[in-house]
Amino acid sequence: MQVGYSSRMDSARRKQYLDALGIEPWLPRTEAPAQPLQTAAPASNPAVAAAAPVKAQSPAAPEKFPAPAAVAAPRQVPTDWEGLKPAVAGCTACKLCQTRTNTVFGVGFQSAPLMVVGEGPGADEDAQGDPFVGRAGKLLDEMLRAIGRSRQELAADKAVYIANVVKCRPPGNRDPEPDEVEACRPYLDQQIRLVKPRLIVALGRIAAQRLLNTDAPLSKLRGPLYEYGPEHTPLLITYHPAYLLRSPGEKAKSWADLKRVHQLLSGGT
Repeated sequence: MQVGYSSRMDSARRKQYLDALGIEPWLPRTEAPAQPLQTAAPASNPAVAAAAPVKAQSPAAPEKFPAPAAVAAPRQVPTDWEGLKPAVAGCTACKLCQTRTNTVFGVGFQSAPLMVVGEGPGADEDAQGDPFVGRAGKLLDEMLRAIGRSRQELAADKAVYIANVVKCRPPGNRDPEPDEVEACRPYLDQQIRLVKPRLIVALGRIAAQRLLNTDAPLSKLRGPLYEYGPEHTPLLITYHPAYLLRSPGEKAKSWADLKRVHQLLSGGT
């Protein structure tokens, strides 16, 4: 018999996260079933190697997001970790290389079942070379611990890998532009191939829009389960920790998303 995800989660971890968010612990009377995975239709152009996700308003009326056009990268993308990280460090494929201090490659267990993808580095990340190291990063760590996961964890069933859609900080923390995202997409896609996550969680509007090639608002994107890339990796959208710090009214929704992440990784639907 499958144990429900609420009972699987350690209550102390859950309370720690709720305290960090500043909301009162609560237990729902019933758990609404998660939405089923929407099956992506095959891409019409086999040369397109980026996302070809599907969003459904209802099971009977799926809506496809168009796949981003393939970008001819001016460099060979290595197919192993040993070559990929130095390739990112020396990348000059877009204008962000002109203003960066450090590239921000990614961090975590390289075979993690959960992969978290943000939009891009901020000032702290640019200075240190690691993703999510400021206030938002601390909140993200609390969120992950609440579902029994950590970027430092080496046990595969508790591990997570964290990356961004762009590896260099956009000047002034502006949104990464489409051409910058597409220049960096081959690196992210290769990270996904190497990690082979069972679930990708995109943090915030920009990461969601860039991955799904859409300008739909986060309120529309959050909820359905998508598929990303040729491996059809399940993709879920939730709030960015920086947004939660500014908008405490959305924290309860974030907690609901975390419980669903835990459920999906625990074998639920």
